[in-house]
Amino acid sequence: MKPAGRTLADWGLFWLLSVVWASAYMLTRMAVDKGHADAGLPPEWVISGRLTIGAVALCCVMVATRQHLPPLSDRRRWTAILGMAIVGSVIPFFLITIAQETVNSSLAALYTAAVPIFVAIGAHFLFSDERLSAGSVVGVMVGFGGVALLFGPEAMKGLSSASTLAQIMLVGATMAYAASSLIARGAPLMRAIPFATAFVSVAAVVSWPLALMVDRESVNAGWDNWLAVVGLGIGPTALAQALYMVLIARTSATFLSLTGYAIPVVAAVMGFLFFGEMQSWLSLVAFAMILGGVWLARQGGGGRKAV
Repeated sequence: MKPAGRTLADWGLFWLLSVVWASAYMLTRMAVDKGHADAGLPPEWVISGRLTIGAVALCCVMVATRQHLPPLSDRRRWTAILGMAIVGSVIPFFLITIAQETVNSSLAALYTAAVPIFVAIGAHFLFSDERLSAGSVVGVMVGFGGVALLFGPEAMKGLSSASTLAQIMLVGATMAYAASSLIARGAPLMRAIPFATAFVSVAAVVSWPLALMVDRESVNAGWDNWLAVVGLGIGPTALAQALYMVLIARTSATFLSLTGYAIPVVAAVMGFLFFGEMQSWLSLVAFAMILGGVWLARQGGGGRKAV
């Protein structure tokens, strides 16, 4: 087990990662041009663009620092890399990007607060030092109650509506992010930059067929949409993945899952400042329930106290 104490550098990297990740929701909204069906970039191009740009940026960093990818014969490491590429990048990016065509960036970010709930459940079954106790189970149930509340009474009545389907996608993305944290924790030891470079590059290649399926003639995008994709590739993809792997090596999957608390707050501030987004009091109650559930789960689970 890793030590419980966290240094100032750990917390500095934590908040930098939280801000960079939170900016993804704002930039994604700009890329897809939310609310304008006949404008903006298609989700397939946004995903492929950000991953490709991120992969190129990380490859440059890896070459500049004279680091290397693991040999292809190392099946355990490449299995973890493939898992991070599909589960930690392609799936959540795809779901979130589509969802943000109809929901606000701050609401999309709010779902990340539930990541620690799913991490706690997965860790219970995968790691012997992170078993759920009775108190943890209560916390998980409260957290799930908060997620259900996010949908709101109207959404629960009409599960076929576009916004509700978008929120279901956001829950799926949240589960994928939680799974990627567990994959990263269980992966064989690798240096942060080669690991991030490998799985972002694999994710980029996997995303290319999606981009090729789009009819180019139907795309009506401006320079601001493309600039947002460049920002997504350099910031929330390349820089964030590098920071993520550095922090997972320095700390733990559970500590990293705490970004789920910070990201919604930072994204809400960005959404308000740039787009005038406001969330309902019901969303705030739901967020409080999720945080309370996570706190109960952590207090009741011995392995998760050491973050």
